[in-house]
Amino acid sequence: MSELSWTVDLGLSAVVISVREDTVLVLTVAGRPAALPFGSFDPGLHRTLELAVRSWVDEQSGLSLGYVEQLYTFGNRHRDPERLENKRRLVTVGYLALVGPEAPSQNRSGEWRDWYTFLPWEDHRNGRPALLDQSILPQLDWWSRQGEGTERVSREQRVCVAFGNGKTPWDPEKVLPRFELLYEAGLVSESHRDWNAYPEEERYQLPITQKRMNDPDLLTVANALGEALNGDHRRILASTMGRLRAKIRYRPVVFELVSSTFTLLKLQRVVEALSGVVLHKQNFRRLLLQGGLVKEAEGKDWSQPGRPAQFYRFRHSVLLERPSTGIGLPQRRG
Repeated sequence: MSELSWTVDLGLSAVVISVREDTVLVLTVAGRPAALPFGSFDPGLHRTLELAVRSWVDEQSGLSLGYVEQLYTFGNRHRDPERLENKRRLVTVGYLALVGPEAPSQNRSGEWRDWYTFLPWEDHRNGRPALLDQSILPQLDWWSRQGEGTERVSREQRVCVAFGNGKTPWDPEKVLPRFELLYEAGLVSESHRDWNAYPEEERYQLPITQKRMNDPDLLTVANALGEALNGDHRRILASTMGRLRAKIRYRPVVFELVSSTFTLLKLQRVVEALSGVVLHKQNFRRLLLQGGLVKEAEGKDWSQPGRPAQFYRFRHSVLLERPSTGIGLPQRRG
């Protein structure tokens, strides 16, 4: 074996999502900072990666996972500076798991947190978040102007595409590009943590191009832009949020997050919570009914004032009728 060879450590991380009322919850485990559930893959014990994820999530939280999907493999060089010193590289396979609304009351340990606590600029249900125009975009503009020539133009274009600045509309699915821009510009606390963890002569390995990393005012701004997670777990969460928002359009995954029967308004609120945008009520219902995604169930919801709402359930046979069975996001304008 070459003396330059490295050892690869294979880890597993799970982003476990549930929705209660109008809040998307993500399961975290204790730590400073908190972390997503994670563990190691034991090839002698675990027959598959997915079975390993299901096993240790059950051990850590008492949750029996239903829908599980392999999300992405995270293996960037700078993920764990302590391992790099010993020529070890951490490669993590991330999984998305969806559980029903009863799950948050069933876990033995861990804490369910609002996922917008970590990515607050992603929630547009009550209008455009003030921190975008008051903090994020001015800071990104300053960072863009640090570049020269074509680099400055490239940065400005990336900001425009990711954050919907100017004539480009906000795209709910571009969660990961937004987070990676903020990391590169030193606008999340993980940027500063990683910068300080590396010796000065090795910082070139980090995807950070901000020239003000030693500015305490920049750190103050970064610390105010969402709560950090352990390691690169906030990047993993951003990747998951973007993937789930995209998947809503072509797969019926949202039905994994609601009870077996639901009102159309309840389903709309869940989709809005996931996507971070307000939907057009009539168009949303039209897509569901004309697309054959739901069918009437017995009973009505009498819990709200006014006319009782009809209960519906997911029509599973639609999966056999066409390959794309998503809901779509008919956003409300204005």
